[in-house]
This record gives sequence, C-alpha cells and structure tokens, in this order.
Amino acid sequence: MKRPALEKLKPGKTKLARFMRHNIPKARPYGNRLAICMRCGGTRRHISKYGLNVCGRCFREIAKDLGFRKLR
Repeated sequence: MKRPALEKLKPGKTKLARFMRHNIPKARPYGNRLAICMRCGGTRRHISKYGLNVCGRCFREIAKDLGFRKLR
C-alpha cells in the first residue's frame, strides 16, 4: 500500500488552530536572544554598556573609531 503524498495531508482549521495555540513560542522577558547586536545581529558577547549594543566581534572592529584603546 502506497503512502499519500505530503501535499495531500493537510490538517483541518480546528486542528491547526489548536496546534498553534499550544505551540507558539512565548514572549520572554529575558534571555540570550533578546540582546542582539545592532550591527550584525549576533547574540554572543553582547556589550550593552554605554548604549553600544554590539557583539564582541563588532566591538573589536569599531573600538578604535569609538575612542577606546587597549591597556598594555
């Protein structure tokens, strides 16, 4: 017995609505994905101090232009 193609298997409106109601990602008040880099969209090593809102990689690229300098 052959299986029907995936295009033919469509859930009804009620079933889809129930699925979406229980499986939509929740809005979170905190976490890693809320702090994103304004330059590249990265989330790791986020620097929000002084209103920079850039990741560590972008900060290293633009730090000299912003007036930061290395100590030692």
